[in-house]
Amino acid sequence: MSARTDGRSDRVFTIPNLLSMARLLGVPVFLWLVLVPEADVLALTVLVVSGFTDYLDGYLARRLGQTSKLGAILDPVADRLYILAVVVGLALREIIPWWLAILLPLRDVLLFGLVPFLRTRGYSSLPVHFLGKAATAGLLYAFPLLLLGDDTGTVADLAKVFGWAFAIWGVALYWWAGLLYVWQVRRLMRSMPPVRRD
Repeated sequence: MSARTDGRSDRVFTIPNLLSMARLLGVPVFLWLVLVPEADVLALTVLVVSGFTDYLDGYLARRLGQTSKLGAILDPVADRLYILAVVVGLALREIIPWWLAILLPLRDVLLFGLVPFLRTRGYSSLPVHFLGKAATAGLLYAFPLLLLGDDTGTVADLAKVFGWAFAIWGVALYWWAGLLYVWQVRRLMRSMPPVRRD
């Protein structure tokens, strides 16, 4: 769990944070490209750049010693917003069904509801563990492939098959990670006393 005092700095303008901010700016750009001109190649390029910078900001934060409280918030927020933007965009294009577009944000709503319970024990957020990262990676592979599969031909057919394979595994892992978070919070609530407020 991430406590309120976790050794991260209060710096804002670090290289990793600037990369995360750039990723956030790419979210509306991606949505516009997918929905208005339906420029799928450019939209895919935005997703690829986002995926690369997602890896790069974490790597640079550790390598340069620039981990920060803002970065710990920006990185998962950017991931969630990209997933939300992609599922909404693909659902509006009728590439994926609406039940899938609703299922993913529903898990994040569940986790957001756990935050007040965490705060009673002096924690501000849940830890990002391998299962959650694997789920996010699977989804970030799935949706570009599904977008690429919205065409005809052998490449599109293969992209659709692999895209749905990543999507099914990604959704399953995403919810599995969510239920694991719920279990962790439940265990924390049972094992730690509430934090006294002044």
